[in-house]
Parts: sequence; C-alpha cells; structure tokens
Amino acid sequence: MTYPYYPAFLNLQGKKCIVIGGGAVAERKVMSILRCGAVVKVISPLLTKRLQQLKMTNAIKHINRRYRTGDLKDAFLVIAATSDYSVNKKIADESACLVNVVDTPELANFIVPSAINNGPLTIAVSTSGASPAMARTIKSELKSLYNKDFGRFTAYLKNVRAAAIKEIPDTKKRRGFLKDIAAGDIIRILREKGYAEAKERVNKHFSTIKTGELK
Repeated sequence: MTYPYYPAFLNLQGKKCIVIGGGAVAERKVMSILRCGAVVKVISPLLTKRLQQLKMTNAIKHINRRYRTGDLKDAFLVIAATSDYSVNKKIADESACLVNVVDTPELANFIVPSAINNGPLTIAVSTSGASPAMARTIKSELKSLYNKDFGRFTAYLKNVRAAAIKEIPDTKKRRGFLKDIAAGDIIRILREKGYAEAKERVNKHFSTIKTGELK
C-alpha cells in the first residue's frame, strides 16, 4: 500500500506565498507562514481584524477583491482558504506550484500536518488526511512530552554544534560528542530535571574534550 504524501519541511524565508481568503482559517494560515519568514499576499474582499492589523503594519500585502485567473503568477506556495468550493477548485487547477486547499485535501498537492512549534524544534504529525482529529490528539500527547525546555535546549544545541565544528578538529571525536549530547540520557535529564541541568551536563562533557565552557 502506498500513501500520497511525502514528509518535508519547507524553507519559506523570502518566498512569495499567496493566501486566498480573509477569514479565521486564512488568518491562521497567514500567521503560520509569516512565522517562517514568507512574503505574504492575501487576496480577499474581507479581512479579519488581525489581518487588517497586519495589512496596516505592512506585514502582508492585501488585494481587496475576489480571486482572478493570473493571481498566482510567480508564487512559491498557495493556500486556498475561501468558503467556496468552486473557487478553491479553480485555484487548485490553476496553480503550478505547491497548493494547499483548506478542508479539501483531494484538491491539493500537499497538506499541512498538525504541528508543535517550540522555538527551532518542530514536531509534525500527519495521518495522510485520514483523520485530522487523531493527528490533533497525538499532537496533544506529544506537546506534554516535549515542553518549552526542549525548544530552549534545541536552540542551545545549535550553538554547541557550531562550537564543536570549530573547536573539535577530530571528525570521529566530534561526531561522537554531538551524538552523545542528543542521546537518551541527556533527553531524560532534560525531561526530568530541566534545561539548566541538561545544559550543565553538556558543558561538562564538552570540557572533557576541549577546555572551556560553552556559553
């Protein structure tokens, strides 16, 4: 048995993304892609209050009308979030890029998973469209397991990795170190004793390889 969706994380930094629709669902979509650094254009005759605020601060570009053929030119990603099935289908048919159609996955070429966003740590759950409700349930369980300390620690590990690349020239030793500081023992300490304790353990481990403490 095969499934139609290939898991991927997209780099939207500076990419042109178009959202058609201005309601609550469109607002959620806009907020999620703005957080990823996308350049966002919203096409809709109506906007939520929050989208109006984003427009006023130039965080998004707004086209005050309904969708027209040709609106998707040069788009990297398109989200159809109108309440009109025929309009959403037209958008999907005319899109030559990544297109997500809210509540109608069969029209789209990608779906948005249920995700936990915790700093640089993102955990995505998908049931390939079979049961979004189940994906949300699993997300809720994972959220309790991977709290804000995990996001802070992930950001810290980015700095650790950069320091290790610079200060541990032995490739085998460096790879072993980077593997150890993300292994089960450290994760257990992070979960049971918190960020400060896990960070201290990493610093001590680093000091056995290279003099000096990671900041």
